[in-house]
Amino acid sequence: MYPNWILQRAYLTPLRKALAYKKQSWTFQELQDLSIKRARQLVALGIQRGDRIAIMGPSKPELVIVMYACMHLQCEMVMLNRRLSQDELAYQLEDSGAVCVLIADEDIAKLPPETGHYLFSTIEEGVERTVDIEKEWPLHQTTTIMYTSGTTGFPKGVRQTVGNHQASATASVLNIGLQAHDVWLCAVPLFHISGFSILVRSLLYGNQVVLYDQFDVEAISQHIIVGEVTHMSVVAVTLERILHTLEQHNTKASPHFKLMLAGGGPVPVDYLVRAHALNLAVAQTYGMTETSSQTATLASEDAMRKIGSAGKPLFFNQIKIAQPNAKGEGEICIRGPHVTPGYIGRFAQKDATMDGWLHTGDIGYIDKEGYLFVIDRRADLIISGGENIYPAEIENVLLTHPAVKEAGVCGVADEQWGQVPIAFIVLHEQASVEQLQAFCLQKLAKYKVPKEIIITDSLPRNGADKLLRRKLLQ
Repeated sequence: MYPNWILQRAYLTPLRKALAYKKQSWTFQELQDLSIKRARQLVALGIQRGDRIAIMGPSKPELVIVMYACMHLQCEMVMLNRRLSQDELAYQLEDSGAVCVLIADEDIAKLPPETGHYLFSTIEEGVERTVDIEKEWPLHQTTTIMYTSGTTGFPKGVRQTVGNHQASATASVLNIGLQAHDVWLCAVPLFHISGFSILVRSLLYGNQVVLYDQFDVEAISQHIIVGEVTHMSVVAVTLERILHTLEQHNTKASPHFKLMLAGGGPVPVDYLVRAHALNLAVAQTYGMTETSSQTATLASEDAMRKIGSAGKPLFFNQIKIAQPNAKGEGEICIRGPHVTPGYIGRFAQKDATMDGWLHTGDIGYIDKEGYLFVIDRRADLIISGGENIYPAEIENVLLTHPAVKEAGVCGVADEQWGQVPIAFIVLHEQASVEQLQAFCLQKLAKYKVPKEIIITDSLPRNGADKLLRRKLLQ
């Protein structure tokens, strides 16, 4: 048994700032009191201890309080992605068997028709009913259920337990270190593992979270320039926006800003070089929904020496490469206390691990010093004339062109070669397709050069801004 994180944190540091949003802030004691009140209001509406509840809303304090209320009731929280279509949400709601949806008022139009729900405003205005709040939680208790992005078929509902989240947070902090006055800026969605894990670290280590419901690059960059925050989590596309803004302002990160964790897929090497020039410490990480956030993280002191690496496994974790080829490249497999015990719904009978190891579907290698390099998703691999082509390699090259803001690469069928790569590009400034192809020819083998380059206004991304290559052709 482990302590109820919310009660224990409020007991240890009740007056310390826990959460800030725009011009408001809350202490850990205030969050505890509000979340207990909300738990009593949920019980009055018929929510019972241990129910499986779906939750949807923007990353605002109201969502944090509702989630903490559900945690007090030891409910299993199905975290719904606000960017999904009604059909996609309907699948998750049916698959999860959630008894109802707790939803922010502004999101109600996103729900499939005739879905049982309670609006946040209805809950907040409701009566309270007495309920005993457990002071301890069992390690195996499922806290959150998050659906994978469905890159390999139907999305899977992944269970994440108290033990999973706790092991992930502890290993992360053993790696990066956190002090009482550190402040984590959260501009990633709370329904995603990267966002929720920030809240878990806040509760376990007593750090303040500065919350953003939208990615405001000017305001966020200002926090970094001034040094009002010390840590932040990003994906490649949001990192590039911050880099571009700092460069446009001809300024650098404050020495008070300590570390940016970059996940959600390989970070282009060019971004890491630019960040280093701006005194912005970036630690590339590797993790997934099934591992409750990070599995490996590159120490900041190795950032330039091992550029492009996701680092070494965190303290409690293990990584191996299954069936490596002659170059040592193979499927990345993970073992540790942060790995999910399994799935729900249509995948409930699917084992999460084989002989204790989670097979990720990602391709990578481990160098002689034990550093992990993630090459790409196995499902995104392009095989052209018998040659393996990794989309991330082509994207990395394209992103070094000064005119390219974003790049996505996928394979299309070809009668002669089986598959060939094509690229979709978002531009910073004017550049012709011919210029971009000539640029690629200088840096890539001819068979890797995109056979077609399509200029577009945006690329398809999921709720965590991760590129969805399978949707590029759509």
